[in-house]
Amino acid sequence: MHTPPGSLYVVATPIGNLGDITQRALEVLKSVDLVAAEDTRHSGQLLSRLGISAKFVALHEHNEQQATPRLIADMQAGKNVAIITDAGTPAISDPGTLLVAAAHAADIRVVPVPGASAVVCALSAAGIVAPHWLFYGFLPAKSSHRRVALQTLVTLPYALIFYEAPHRITECIADLATIFEAERRVTFARELTKLFETIHSLPLGEASAWLAADPNRQKGEFVLIVEGAKPVESDEDQRQLRDTLAILLEELPLKQAAHIAAKLTGVKKNTCYQLALDMRDDTEAKDTP
Repeated sequence: MHTPPGSLYVVATPIGNLGDITQRALEVLKSVDLVAAEDTRHSGQLLSRLGISAKFVALHEHNEQQATPRLIADMQAGKNVAIITDAGTPAISDPGTLLVAAAHAADIRVVPVPGASAVVCALSAAGIVAPHWLFYGFLPAKSSHRRVALQTLVTLPYALIFYEAPHRITECIADLATIFEAERRVTFARELTKLFETIHSLPLGEASAWLAADPNRQKGEFVLIVEGAKPVESDEDQRQLRDTLAILLEELPLKQAAHIAAKLTGVKKNTCYQLALDMRDDTEAKDTP
């Protein structure tokens, strides 16, 4: 009789506060046959505190390629496997991606069990007024490589989110301040959900001095959120938009002209509306005797 394959559960664990474990995560970790863990000793202590006894298999960045086929074979034999990392959600700047991809390739059911994630936690509490953001993860460790990577991000109009370790935070901030504009704001989200949690925003040009003012500010795991580049409109872009609006305003009401101009040019509708309003006011002022 053919045994149906087991499933792979991608389980998020707390990034600091033990109370952030979800009820569903507890139920899954109690029920699976195997728990693939980044650090079996660390995860053993975590699950022990949660009252869970589990059979562990090590799965970390140095052995994931070798451990994955064995875990796939276990699931094909009908075992259910949960993957966890030291903190947060597996496969997000952490081990797990290879195992998840291999499970999909083997037609094994992959079940996300969502929960704590440092990037979402930081973004939710930063007060960044931006509709779009880009999660980069860890930058290169060497300053020269880091600056090259940052240079490719300078013009992006999205909030940029990085992870950084405490022993590189001062160098990383120095490189950010060198590559990006000093007035761009950066948010430090440090030790999230832990006792010394810090969330602080300031211009990049002031960030190195802020770090240096208190050595404790350089400790812990960091999420950095850097303001995106402000859109730059060239004189030619502005002229083309005005020409487009001038033609449309000859035949259409202001609101409709702005709406069509936005579709034609890709410029935000509110921007087109405000410019059309200004152009109409200028025309009426000129026509007034």
